[in-house]
Amino acid sequence: MGRPMAVEGLEGVVATTSRICYLDGQRGVLAYCGYDIHDLARLTSFEEVCYLLWQGRLPTRPELGDLQTELSRYRELPDPVVRALKLLPHGSAMDAVRTGISLLAHYDPDTGDGSPSAMRRKAVRLTAQVGSLVATLGRLASGGAPIQPDPVLGHAASFLYLLTGERPTGLAVRAIDTALVLHADHELNASTFAARVAAATLTDIHSAIVAGVTALKGPLHGGANAEVMKMLVAIGEDADDARVDAAIRGMLARKQKIPGFGHRVYRTEDPRATHLRQMSRDLGLEKGQAQWFRISERIEKIMKEDTGINANVDFYSASTYHTLGIATDLFTPIFVASRVAGWIAHALEQYSNNRLIRPRADYIGPEYPQAVVRLGER
Repeated sequence: MGRPMAVEGLEGVVATTSRICYLDGQRGVLAYCGYDIHDLARLTSFEEVCYLLWQGRLPTRPELGDLQTELSRYRELPDPVVRALKLLPHGSAMDAVRTGISLLAHYDPDTGDGSPSAMRRKAVRLTAQVGSLVATLGRLASGGAPIQPDPVLGHAASFLYLLTGERPTGLAVRAIDTALVLHADHELNASTFAARVAAATLTDIHSAIVAGVTALKGPLHGGANAEVMKMLVAIGEDADDARVDAAIRGMLARKQKIPGFGHRVYRTEDPRATHLRQMSRDLGLEKGQAQWFRISERIEKIMKEDTGINANVDFYSASTYHTLGIATDLFTPIFVASRVAGWIAHALEQYSNNRLIRPRADYIGPEYPQAVVRLGER
């Protein structure tokens, strides 16, 4: 048998079969369980998408009502977790999210129970609590006190309420709900693959989700939308087209990466960017902050003209979140609040038909065998 062939970054390697997510990068297609992302973004809520990812079909009205009730019931964070969050030193919000999810495992009443009913409860509980965790961390970082969830609010509205302490507008709720739908899954991206590798060892689902968080924290995966916002702020909210052009073309001339552009899979526009572009435009008009969309739109025009590279999901999510008053450090944690649903779906799928994930490496070290020289003779 010959040496294994190395594929750097596992690009193009099919690692498993899955019923969850379909991607066609050449045509710009993203679908969850066969449903096109454009239809899901326009016609469904995040709660419906959670049900779809976990059950393989969209819920009926009674089934959706039951899920919404369960999410509401589990949304409150355990008091010891909130106290621990307050004691964490100031630093990366993603570090706090990672720690918070680990803490939640200690207080989950179904810890150690791998039965299907317990796994479903953990799926709902994790999704509900991670949203509350991210919002509470944002509130604490801004100097606010934690807020008790309002049981009548849906998932997106609850997130904004726990974060700001104010009842959000309909457009704000729709913006966050759409962002949650768009980010919920994306096949075997780095964080999902990390979660599946962890699940394949038959570790607990909280640990598998933490593995996903640690991978998402890396700047080559999550965090690009935060870098987009830093770039927009550096250009300046009062920048005219000439200043925007000079800034972006200067970065290109220096061979600097423009955050929010290009994708490992898509060769067309990222289908998720389509909806976030519209949300950025609409929110900018509602909030009187249209300058961020205007600058973003100008950057996108330059990138298409000069490089032919399309915007990805991160580009317009930056101005969308900023216009909602969300701190830049919270952008990637919001990604977690959505992608947790997909990580759970993949972990459950891995558990249901498991084989330990154990790839090989193409050895390129010193020739075998090397002679060991005794310590005193080296």
